Amino acid sequence: MKIITVIYWSGTGNTKMMADAIVEGAKEGETIVEIFDVNDVKIEKVLNSDVVAIGCPSMGDEVLEESEMEPFIETLEKENIKDKPFALFGSYDWGDGQWMREWEERMKNAGVKLVAEGLIVQNTPEDDELEQCKALGRTLAQS
Repeated sequence: MKIITVIYWSGTGNTKMMADAIVEGAKEGETIVEIFDVNDVKIEKVLNSDVVAIGCPSMGDEVLEESEMEPFIETLEKENIKDKPFALFGSYDWGDGQWMREWEERMKNAGVKLVAEGLIVQNTPEDDELEQCKALGRTLAQS
């Protein structure tokens, strides 16, 4: 059975809403789906998963959250994650999604296989955006 791990950091709850919808979509397949706040997960969970989704909102000048998510990603980049299926997601308030494009590039450079384009939602996800999150979850289950 495929193990899918969804990891997120959320300051306002928007990225958590996205993570929950991704989990809901991923559970539609023959999968074991686990969800973790980035503070409650170890790198080994990523290494032992078949598919991983990581979510973080844009912070400050379109960067990842710096005290919890950024150190997690820096540690992850040092691990052997070559060809592991990944998806990235997050919410933002302003800007044009530059943080997601840079994050995707970082993860590609680390060797992961992105199964979809980074999913971004401005502010609180609406019903149609939550459906996009569920669809991403279904994509993870099929990866």
